[in-house]
This record gives sequence, structure tokens and C-alpha cells, in this order.
Amino acid sequence: MFKTLRDAFKIKNLRMRLLFTFLMLIVVRLGSQLPVPGVDPDVFSELFSNTGDAMNFFDAITGGSFEQMSVFALNITPYITASIIMQLLTIAFPKLEEMQRDGESGRKKLTQITRYLTIGLSVMESLAMAIGFGRSGYLTEFNALYVILLVAVLTGGSAVLMWIGERITERGVGNGISIVLVINIISRIPSDLATLYEQFISGKTPAKGVLAGVIIAAIIIAVVVLVVILQGAERKIPVQYSKKIQGRRQVGGSSTYIPLKVNTGGVIPVIFAQSILQTPVIIAALLGKSSGTGFWYGVLRGMSQSNWFDPDNWIYTIGAAVYVVLIIAFAYFYTTITFNPLEIADNMKKQGGFIPGIRPGKPTSDYLNQILNRIILIGAIGLSIVSLIPLVLNGLFDADVSFGGTSIIIIVGVVIETLKQIESQMLVRNYRGFLSE
Repeated sequence: MFKTLRDAFKIKNLRMRLLFTFLMLIVVRLGSQLPVPGVDPDVFSELFSNTGDAMNFFDAITGGSFEQMSVFALNITPYITASIIMQLLTIAFPKLEEMQRDGESGRKKLTQITRYLTIGLSVMESLAMAIGFGRSGYLTEFNALYVILLVAVLTGGSAVLMWIGERITERGVGNGISIVLVINIISRIPSDLATLYEQFISGKTPAKGVLAGVIIAAIIIAVVVLVVILQGAERKIPVQYSKKIQGRRQVGGSSTYIPLKVNTGGVIPVIFAQSILQTPVIIAALLGKSSGTGFWYGVLRGMSQSNWFDPDNWIYTIGAAVYVVLIIAFAYFYTTITFNPLEIADNMKKQGGFIPGIRPGKPTSDYLNQILNRIILIGAIGLSIVSLIPLVLNGLFDADVSFGGTSIIIIVGVVIETLKQIESQMLVRNYRGFLSE
């Protein structure tokens, strides 16, 4: 990784792209520290400190912006939600699917629709926040004018981050939205490491402190290695193309393969599962309804990750089992809507391609489905293990940190993809230099 970055800085074009990306990320972090006018950040910090671990993941992906109620409080979550909604709608509506197949012009139209949807979601979220916080007495003023101001500031902040992400994609390196998300998560890691130090190392004897530090480092490295393996694992399906006679020439006869990623859904299944379980907990915490007795309060406690793997209340760990089931279900669901084996089989048949030992057409589609169902399960189990390791440690040892398996999956995935893009740009430049000589 460091060698790739060092070589990239030797190339002027890439050096300027990296510098532009770095400057844009500074703007992101500065905006995350600017409070919304008329809001006392200390009030919201105290409010969220009383919600337990319910806000940990949301606080991590916003880089603390939401907790401080800054102008970037919504961050890029509306854009991510809008992108996921558009993916689902593309499957449901043939007209959107046709746009997606129209090449660059179709993708531009879909991007524009995603932008409008992002603004719409930002307005709805900020309006709900303004009214909810205002009625709870968390705002210094609560009237129509101030609600409009708050909605305008939060929506504008989300739009600015969306613009920055697109500019990074265009003039920087990597996917801008993903990089903004990663820098937000990374910004919380130093404080989390300080929390781990204070909790497990500070005040201990040198031997115990060193042992605790080594164990913490080993766990983090093991999770990162597992994520790297999970992100890079793929099943290669061999494809052979038959020979054809065109004029006096014989063409075709080449062989290639279809790479089926083990973790086809990326981090999306984890985010979906986490959102379903945590949204009711967050709403209840913000409304002050998270404590009490009775069946429904027990269900809420079981949905809260802070109660899982607690040695004193193992009954709530059933929520972790539900969490794993949801991850597996969403892994199959997301792969189903993004990967179409029948379409791939038809395209292979039209181009004269076939999988050795498998008949073209529907048998090929059935074979791909069979392979896909197996590797999706493996990938979903891997995602579940990565996601549960930090939760197990939090439950058993009360390690209160905002980053976990989900954050590590996002960081590793984005870093790997960004480095691949840098390497591909360096490779293209080397080829151009060779051809111009």
C-alpha cells in the first residue's frame, strides 16, 4: 500500500489528484465541527451519552457530526439511502432499468434522480429532527422560522457533502462518497483507542498493560486480515468461447472466467440488518422510552447491541441470533437484485460462450445459481463473524467503542478499491508513455 502511494506521488497528475482529495477531506472534517446556529452542542452530547450504544454506528459513519449537531449532521447517509433505494427501484421499474443500460447518458439521468431523492430525504430527515428535538426542548428556539433555518442548514450540509463526494470521484482518487464515509469512521478511531487505553491499559501493572495492549492489537489485526480475505475471495467459473470463421480468418476460441465474489453484497447486508434492529432502539432512546418493564421493553433490550453477550443477561443475546439471520437473508436478497444469472447465461449464449461440461442457456443459469447460493452463505457467515467479534468483546469486557466489524469492513473495502484505482491509473500512464516513445 505504502509503495503504491509513494509511486503515485512521483506522477504529477496523480499527485494533484491525491492533494485535491486531501484538501476536500479537510473541508469535510472542518464542516463536521461547525455547530448549527442556535444549537448547544453540549446538550446533544449529553443526550446521546444517555442513549447507550444505540447511536454508536450512526455516530461513527457521521464522524461525530450528528452528536455535535454540526452543519454536516446528516452527513452522506441520505445519499447512501437514496442510492440503495434507486438500486431497488431499478429492479422494480423497467424504465429505470432501461436507463441503466443506456450507457453514459442513462447513468447521468439516474445520478440526477439520485441527487433529487437525496435532497428530498434530507429535507424529511431534518424536518423530523427539528420538530422532534424542538418539542423535546433540546433547541434554544422552537418556532416556524427556526425550523426552516435548521432544515435549510442540515439539507445544505448534506448537499455540500454529496457535491464534495462527486468532485473527489471526478478530480480526485477513488469513489468520493465512500472516501468521505471512511474519513468519518477513521476520525472516531483515535478517541476509541484512547477509551480502550484508559479502560484496559492505564493504571494496570506494566505486565498486565502490555498483555492487554498486545491482545487488543492482535484482535484488531485478526479482524482486518479476515476482512481482507473476505473482500478478495472469489470463485472463478471457467468460460470457453467457441471458434468462428469470419471471412478467411478464424476468430474466438479464447477462454476466460466469471469471477463470483464470495462477499457479493459487501457491507450492505450488515447495514440493512443493523438498521432494522437499531432504528426502534434509537427512536425509543431519543423519546426517553428505552427503560421500563414488560414484554416490549424486553424486546427493545434484545434489539440493542449493547445488551448482547452480557454474562448477567444472556437471554438478550437472542438478538444476536436474529442479527445473523437478517445478515444472511439480506445477503441473498441484495445479491438477487444485483446479479442476474439468467441474463449472464443468455449473453454468453449469444456470444458463443459456454461453461465446460454445462449446456448453454437455462442449465448454465441454474449452475450459476447453485454456485452462487453456496458462496453467498459462506460470505454471509464471514460477514456475521466479523460483525460479531467486536460485539462479543463489548459484551464480555464492556469495551465501549464506536467502531466495530462493520466499520472495519467499510474501511478495508474502500482502501482496497482506491488502491486498485490508483494502480490502474499508473498502469494506463505507463502504457501511454510506452506508446508515445
